[in-house]
Amino acid sequence: MLDRVMKFFITLTCAIIGAAGFHLASPLLVTYLNLEFFQADTGIFELTLASLVCILAGAALGIVVGLLVSPFLIGRLGKFTAFVEKQLSKMPINDVIAGASGLAIGLIIANLLGSAFARIPLVGDYIPVIFSIVLGYLGIRITIKKRKEISGSFAFIPHMLKEILRSREHDKPEKEISATESEKTSENPSQEENLPSERAKVNLVKLQEDKDKNYKLLDTNVIIDGRIADICKTGFLEGTLLIPVFVLEELQHIADSSDTLRRVRGRRGLDVLKKIRDENSGLEVEIMNVDFDDINEVDSKLVRLAQKLGGKIITNDFNLNKVAQLRGVSVLNINDLSNAVKPVVIPGETMRVQVVKDGKEPGQGVAYLDDGTMIVIENGHRYLSRTISVEVTSALQTSAGRMIFAKPR
Repeated sequence: MLDRVMKFFITLTCAIIGAAGFHLASPLLVTYLNLEFFQADTGIFELTLASLVCILAGAALGIVVGLLVSPFLIGRLGKFTAFVEKQLSKMPINDVIAGASGLAIGLIIANLLGSAFARIPLVGDYIPVIFSIVLGYLGIRITIKKRKEISGSFAFIPHMLKEILRSREHDKPEKEISATESEKTSENPSQEENLPSERAKVNLVKLQEDKDKNYKLLDTNVIIDGRIADICKTGFLEGTLLIPVFVLEELQHIADSSDTLRRVRGRRGLDVLKKIRDENSGLEVEIMNVDFDDINEVDSKLVRLAQKLGGKIITNDFNLNKVAQLRGVSVLNINDLSNAVKPVVIPGETMRVQVVKDGKEPGQGVAYLDDGTMIVIENGHRYLSRTISVEVTSALQTSAGRMIFAKPR
């Protein structure tokens, strides 16, 4: 159906172009065929017979040409559309929005500048077109490259809105009632222990004094990873698992992402949290409604909260691990735990593995164990896609994972 519509419009366009072109050529017909009846007025839009004949002939010729070239043009247009869709699908939605905004800004500027140069003789009609092409392209490129800086310059808006909402909440009389209830609760500690883990507000000073809870703060990556749920079931962890509200908001943002992979990861993280709370692992799970408006990064907020509470961060993020240690915060790295309980391989040990891809260095091959450990095989390129026996030469173990070096046997 769409091809028929496109064919109709292409044919109609060719007919209009042909009729207009032959109408311009109608004086030549009168010149070469000096017949009086060709100059007679037909009464149709004040057209002479020569003009009418030329228009009909041009339209007929345009229809024939349109019918002939429309299949070719439709095929080319389909390929171009598929190419554009493929390129747009590879781009993040933020880049698409930034590029569209930059294009609009560039075209507005080009229109303003072009109108100033449009009165120049001869070239004045073409300058706006050149400005539109150049400034439109520059607008797309600049906004995509500087997207983070541009969005950062408007970061004050959400904070300003939060402050406005908070000021309105403080003006409500219900706020005074909730404050009175919190004072009564602080006077009776036994009642505070019966409060649910999801609280309206958290007193950081009170939590600093309460060191017995032994807080373990979960970051986004370790929640999405999922292994923390199995570790909680084993009973190796003690204390209170603390999930800050800004971590929950980041998980929700990932789960609502337009990117399929990020959306699946976000939903997996929410399922893992539900699993941790539903299963009776002997750990108290607490969701803290606290935020730091002066910090944008979630990892930095997590480190700040751990400093205030004297808690430990559970993560599998190598960079967060290093930053937290530099700032004096204790870290429990899931990867370190995983590496500690992995079977130790010693030089000279043999194993059978499948070479799945080339290594970074020429001639190397790469294989993987069932637990995901990477094995770099010297001269393993020749055994690509084959299962071979290898001999371990050395092993490298870090917080980021373990790597085994081997050679064919």
